[in-house]
Amino acid sequence: MCEQKLLKDIEEHREKMIYLANLTSFSHPKVIDISAKLDELLNKYDSFIKAN
Repeated sequence: MCEQKLLKDIEEHREKMIYLANLTSFSHPKVIDISAKLDELLNKYDSFIKAN
């Protein structure tokens, strides 16, 4: 996965998480799922940066 794709996915998940959290709460299961996916993406990006 290229750096630009990772950054785009990170931003999309971040925005979606904030949007849903504002509609529900930060402890809502859907928000938690998106947060977990965002964590995965951030870890992938961190690994990508460290490898280059």
